[in-house]
Amino acid sequence: MMERKLHDGREDGLTPLKSLDLNSITSCAGLVRAMALTAFGGRQLGQALDVCLAMVRDPGCKVVLTLSGAMTVAKQGRIICEMIDRGLVHAVVATGALMAHGLTESIGLTHYAINPDADDKDLFEKGYNRVYDTLEMEANLNEVCEVVADVLANYTPGGGVWSSARFCRAVGEELDRLDQGPGILRSAYRHGVPVFIPAFTDSEMGLDFSTWAMKGMLQKRGKADGITPEELFTTVPPYNPFLDLQEYARFIGRAESLGIFTVGGGVPRNWAQQVGPYYDITADRLDIELPSIRFKYGVRLCPEPVNWGGLSGCTYSEGVSWGKFVHPDDGGRYAEVLTDATIVWPILMKAVFEELDAKGK
Repeated sequence: MMERKLHDGREDGLTPLKSLDLNSITSCAGLVRAMALTAFGGRQLGQALDVCLAMVRDPGCKVVLTLSGAMTVAKQGRIICEMIDRGLVHAVVATGALMAHGLTESIGLTHYAINPDADDKDLFEKGYNRVYDTLEMEANLNEVCEVVADVLANYTPGGGVWSSARFCRAVGEELDRLDQGPGILRSAYRHGVPVFIPAFTDSEMGLDFSTWAMKGMLQKRGKADGITPEELFTTVPPYNPFLDLQEYARFIGRAESLGIFTVGGGVPRNWAQQVGPYYDITADRLDIELPSIRFKYGVRLCPEPVNWGGLSGCTYSEGVSWGKFVHPDDGGRYAEVLTDATIVWPILMKAVFEELDAKGK
């Protein structure tokens, strides 16, 4: 039998773990720090706290918050507002649906709980749109449509052409004028934080934008009678998504270092992260000198596993291979918590806020 020389973990520099002693913990930050010395998801959450604090305390770091999933329907919107209000976030990249559902709260409306086994045909007849165990009322979305129409009628973008960032800025200004309560776009407007929606047409706001343009076409036409879908759907709003791409690239180029905080994945995550490769291929194909753009910090809250090959589940290590992130050997710091964001996000951010309030940013 082969003889082994058994090592002592401490002598080898390994980190000793500690059993959670809840009686000695008096704060959320204390709990999360103690969880860093446990295992599995608990340790991941503790590591995320360390990376978050390093990211927000880096004076030259610009932090991009990317959001997907029904986080505003799930009542997480106030967390986003506070992250913006505290200056912890400098740009937001999100789905249009998430922003539209958040807009309903910003104008004093609400969502409701529902049994996920409810009769969906009956819900449709009542105008109850189901998001698993929560309802977005169709009446709410009609109110959102009115806000969109008011903004489009009363605000004029530069050159007469809209982008998602320009539109979100205008909506935020309108919400600030209405003063009906806190809201993501209102906070973003007040703090000069750009909000980008890469898949803008994949949302209630995008559809409302398009119907507004078609309504204008019909008003000029004088009547709607006899119009065919072929005629109607040739109307294109004055909207250019490349304005977003270039505004985001300029924003990123002004940063000394970069951090990203990702809830979920999807289009917002990839669109935000692809800026490094965008700089690289632009420099290569135009034969010019541009800075090397890489995210130095990253925190990801997402239940998606890596083995399906999707962007939502891919690791930061995989992102290094695409030229999106700084390798840990070169100073990159990352944490990935593989669980439901509605459980861990409030705990993590409460811990971050407590740490910042106790010690100063």
